[in-house]
Amino acid sequence: MEKMDKLMSFSELSQTLGAPLFAGEGKQRDLGSEGFSSVFIDSRETLPGGLFVALKGNTQDGHRFVEAAFKAGASGALVARSALEDRGLDLIGLCQRWNKVLIAAEDTLKALQDAAAAYLRQFVNLKRIGITGSSGKTTTKEIAAAIIGQEKSVVMNQGNYNSETGLPLSVFRVRSHHEVGIFEAAMNQKGEMAPLARILDPHLALITNIGSAHIGNLGSRDAIAEEKKQIFSYFNGNNTAFIPADDDYRDFLAKDILGKVVFYGASSLPAFNNFRDLGLSGTEIVWEGRPLRFNLPGSFNLNNALAAAALALEMPVSADSIRIGLESVKPLFGRGEIFQGRVTLIRDCYNSNPESLEAALDFCDTLNWPGRRIYVLGSMLELGDLSEEAHAALGRRLISCRGDMVCLYGEEMRAAADVLEHPRFMFTTDMEKLSRVLDSSVEKGDLVLLKGSRGCALESLTEILVEDAHVL
Repeated sequence: MEKMDKLMSFSELSQTLGAPLFAGEGKQRDLGSEGFSSVFIDSRETLPGGLFVALKGNTQDGHRFVEAAFKAGASGALVARSALEDRGLDLIGLCQRWNKVLIAAEDTLKALQDAAAAYLRQFVNLKRIGITGSSGKTTTKEIAAAIIGQEKSVVMNQGNYNSETGLPLSVFRVRSHHEVGIFEAAMNQKGEMAPLARILDPHLALITNIGSAHIGNLGSRDAIAEEKKQIFSYFNGNNTAFIPADDDYRDFLAKDILGKVVFYGASSLPAFNNFRDLGLSGTEIVWEGRPLRFNLPGSFNLNNALAAAALALEMPVSADSIRIGLESVKPLFGRGEIFQGRVTLIRDCYNSNPESLEAALDFCDTLNWPGRRIYVLGSMLELGDLSEEAHAALGRRLISCRGDMVCLYGEEMRAAADVLEHPRFMFTTDMEKLSRVLDSSVEKGDLVLLKGSRGCALESLTEILVEDAHVL
């Protein structure tokens, strides 16, 4: 395990937050030097010497797990002042009994974000990059890290730690040797992006696209564009905004930016000379006159690659490093993974919205494939009041798709099924039934697409589809 150095002293944290500090008798003389070496919000993930942040959610109250965190080795806890008055919790008593430290803030979520912002500002030489968008942000982040990491020490979010809690936790991974921090920022409610921009205060910020992900919470693409644009809200004139050249919100996103604006895309990057679609094997990209093999298939992934390359050019990073970085990229879990065995499986079931589903269908429909095509499509979640119409529109789109068999799964897909009357389409809300149908129907040589929102858990079908398969 990596040795964890002290991130901040408890006294520094208390002063940063303007929050009172309480300490066990044995801790009181060492508060100027003693601190925490990690930050966590789940008591089951405690590391010795860490700081436990007690967040109150819809179903769980983190304050009820403070003692569990202390037992596991946490050196302190960040709690809400109001929780100190709860006699049933007796947080002050726990602090004394376990000889630990408590810092009591008005709002523990805001305190976590404030602490992350203060911690990040200590690294004055760190180049900070923020990435957001309706889709492709995780893949773009990973590609950018692969490229820029050829020349510089890079730190980034782990997995999809990109939310109002995940991003600040990711920030605490920065260390003094890091030269570049690449962080994706995600939101699903109005007002969530600006606090993330405040934490990052990015030198470079990129929007991948404006789609309809989370439209159920924000109401319209206009509202989504407005919220995503908040990634630029802390610019001071010395920052750079990266905006997709072909997005229909391009002009809106670029308006009144306090800093440099870079439009990126196939027609906006002189170093990008040409490309050739290699189907499931990815894309051949000609970069400054020399070809390279980019392993992620589909035009949507090519767009992600060009976004990452635009960031790299601004750093700047050499053409050789861009080539090496692009060639090194592999698919992430649930994002365009390809398995080859008895059948060939495309597992793209980490998220789904009308734009990403359309892109997946287009890719599979246009693929040069000698066998059958089987599309297993799970519900597109978080579309709110627009869900029924979006799924009905999908049904109309599926009439002309090239799937020899199309399985629709999830209650929301009922609206799609209602416009489809043909034996090649089936609909169910029962995962066991779906498994049985696929197990009895899939044949050697088939191409199978799994596409759905994460909540559908379509990845559970992998084993019955591709036993003993290898990843392409």
